[in-house]
Amino acid sequence: MSIRVLNPGMATSIQAEPRNGLRHLGVPATGALDPYSHAIANLLVGNPPGSPALEATLAGPTLHFRDATRIALCGGRMKAEVDGTILPPWRPVLLPAGATLRLGQCRSGARTYLAVAGGFAVPEVLGSRSTDLRTGFGGFAGRCLARGDVLKVARAVPIESAGLEVGDWWIDPTPDIDLERSPCPVRILSGGSDLAPPEELIHGQWAVMAASNRQGLRLKGPVMQTMHGDLLPSEPVAPGTIQLPPDGQPIVLLADAQTHGGYPRIGHVIRADRPRLAQLRPGDSLRFVPCTPEQAHLALRGQRQRLQRIALAIEARSRTHA
Repeated sequence: MSIRVLNPGMATSIQAEPRNGLRHLGVPATGALDPYSHAIANLLVGNPPGSPALEATLAGPTLHFRDATRIALCGGRMKAEVDGTILPPWRPVLLPAGATLRLGQCRSGARTYLAVAGGFAVPEVLGSRSTDLRTGFGGFAGRCLARGDVLKVARAVPIESAGLEVGDWWIDPTPDIDLERSPCPVRILSGGSDLAPPEELIHGQWAVMAASNRQGLRLKGPVMQTMHGDLLPSEPVAPGTIQLPPDGQPIVLLADAQTHGGYPRIGHVIRADRPRLAQLRPGDSLRFVPCTPEQAHLALRGQRQRLQRIALAIEARSRTHA
């Protein structure tokens, strides 16, 4: 099975599970910026949650499917149509052979995940099939998709998910915090350089800048100063770390974050809230909310239990129609 790229969209890459256990060698984690939406898209088509899927940013690709294929779209809401028919998100859809799928601009959120039954057939590099865009390996030739690329699809395991619709409770990865409020709340812990996140960070309102990318969200707001000076000896950093460069405007590191850095670490976004960072667009606003380690663990456990319930619901549906 194969899929031809007619238009690559703004920035579309293959992402899977993170590349864990190699940060001491300078290898970033990479992987889906919104692992929650990525996992559900895969589950809906019968794949393991960490299977390779497409991550489309802000504007999606146009793809021609040579063979009949089951797909699912989760995450940011992009207009999706096949031959004039609008496709619903957060549910499996069977595309006929010869179909051309067109994904438009994100109407809400910033990233949409397209999973296909069987997953994309790309080689494993250093323990993951995710694309490392900064160093150019993994995924499809270590880069974003380009016009004319042909993507191979692995053999799918048949499941019965026709008509399965995702309930509202599936879509919200963090139901214990109000996502409807603006600016978007993001929970943080101490960053390591200070005993607690600075008051300016907590009380400020921050806007996402256009210079943001998969490495980090650059924020604009009240100018902050650090008691440690502009630079420190290089220290380990990780996805979620909040750094403070000399210009006083924080950077929240994401999945493609470097492994070390000399900017002061002034906070750390909890893992359960990182999916919402992935869905923030340039111009969106956010605020930081202090959090305890115990609260962070509970939030992550709740999110994982939610994914397990979704997987069980899909499995039960498949058994019922077997």
